[in-house]
Amino acid sequence: MSFDLKNIEQKKTTVKSDKSEWSAILQKEIVLFGNGFSIKLKEDFYTELSVLLSAGVSLKEGLELLSNSQKKKNAKEILDVIVTDLVEGKSMSNAIKTHKAFSEYEYYSIKIGEETGTLSAVVKQLGAFFARKNQQRRDVISALTYPIIVFTTAFLVVLFMLQFVVPMFQDIFRQNKVELPWITKFIVSVSEFVKSYGLLVIGAIILLFASRFLFNEKEWYRRFKDQFILKIPFFGNFIKTVYLSQFTQAIALLSASKVPVVNSIQLVKKMIKFYPLQDALHTVEASILRGATLSESLASHAIFSDKMIALVKVSEQTNQTEFIFDRLNTQYHEQVQRQSKMMSTIMEPLIIVFVGIMVGVILIAMYLPMFKLGTVLGG
Repeated sequence: MSFDLKNIEQKKTTVKSDKSEWSAILQKEIVLFGNGFSIKLKEDFYTELSVLLSAGVSLKEGLELLSNSQKKKNAKEILDVIVTDLVEGKSMSNAIKTHKAFSEYEYYSIKIGEETGTLSAVVKQLGAFFARKNQQRRDVISALTYPIIVFTTAFLVVLFMLQFVVPMFQDIFRQNKVELPWITKFIVSVSEFVKSYGLLVIGAIILLFASRFLFNEKEWYRRFKDQFILKIPFFGNFIKTVYLSQFTQAIALLSASKVPVVNSIQLVKKMIKFYPLQDALHTVEASILRGATLSESLASHAIFSDKMIALVKVSEQTNQTEFIFDRLNTQYHEQVQRQSKMMSTIMEPLIIVFVGIMVGVILIAMYLPMFKLGTVLGG
């Protein structure tokens, strides 16, 4: 069975608002609770809706039950509007399309479910997709939270020493005219730099993090950020694995709905917001349209592993696309979990060692001249 996405696409009834920082945040697939559906909320929504539909409850009644049980005000309002649209004769896919809280991937998936009469199975698959995505998000957060806290604390400790402790020793050495070794001169120079430009450096760091919200709607910024993340040792490979896991899961779900490969690539390309993968999928789509197989198209991009390409080739020969991509997704998901645990395990001692070295260097640099000072005072 084949679906033409262009025929599915309909003109949106909502008027696009002017682009701004806040609209960029609203258009994200991951949105705040106050503005729509978070990943966790979508996981619960689709899973519970699938259970209700499988139990014989109508779509309208199911959405009403979910709306009445919804504690988040904005999410409840969205569900109420969707129910109203259903009463007016709209399909669920067209009803959710007018809300920025839902992605194009969800719209097309539900549209396909409506056309094939498998809406219950599709929403169950969407629930599984967001459950896995939510788990991966937790893995990333758990892997980075503790190291970031430790590193931030260490940075503040070193900054305090350079700002207040080193100048105290510097005054003592200056008053007694002690000749300083090179390492002490270096630390003193760093301390003077921190005293003169420390606030500017902190401001620049804050501005760097704030730029994510200021420029995140800009394509050049997102492209630069994704390419930069991909080049970070170990962490870049970890992030790539997370997105490959999402890619394989999405293809597996769409294959289960009998969506053709080209259309699946089109949907996933719109759903995954990671430019290295999006660019690769763009050329993969063009290559397939020229007559190449999926495995041949994937082979021309370094972001796809040789193992994936080999298994995809097997899936083409055996017509087991759904099974192979499901197995790939399981492997990538397990790899994400292992790498997240390894990252937190490795980064913690590395940061502690780094902090110890920094503090030790500062202390050694300050105490080396003390021996000369003791000789001067003793004489």
